[in-house]
Amino acid sequence: MDILVVIDMQNDFIDGALGTPEAEAIVPNVVDKIKNFNGLVLATRDTHSGDYLQTQEGRMLPVEHCIRGTYGWEIRDEIAELLESGPIDKPTFGSETLGKVLKEFHKSQTIHSITLVGLCTDICVISNAMLLKAFLPEVPIIVDSLCCAGVTPKSHEQALEAMKACQIKVI
Repeated sequence: MDILVVIDMQNDFIDGALGTPEAEAIVPNVVDKIKNFNGLVLATRDTHSGDYLQTQEGRMLPVEHCIRGTYGWEIRDEIAELLESGPIDKPTFGSETLGKVLKEFHKSQTIHSITLVGLCTDICVISNAMLLKAFLPEVPIIVDSLCCAGVTPKSHEQALEAMKACQIKVI
């Protein structure tokens, strides 16, 4: 089975607190990717609490975002309506839960590939790609570059190059 993981396609990353024109531009691509994907589709959701600014991440990136229960925390409507199951909430860049779930799934049903799309290429997409490579080293990990956006176009490209160097296929 092929797996598609939609990383953090949340309002705050698209046109909210940390939104960018590039993130807004990929929404239709991600919608098309989900609609046309033949396999299991999962999603992650960046999730923080009200004490975000007191965390290490909050001190390094002092912009409140993806606070549980807020509009910005929600998956973009046109993407959420395509998901068959709720997203995996994650308090960190990479989701250990996602890695464990897919590793366990792989024991009962062979995963042929895992494709990642979403936001932000240079933070959460790369973190989850590397994490999944560690949990499932023999499963091809693919990143669809037309369905991802970074904090900046330059950091997006740098992250894609870094993933290529780590044997992650970038299409």
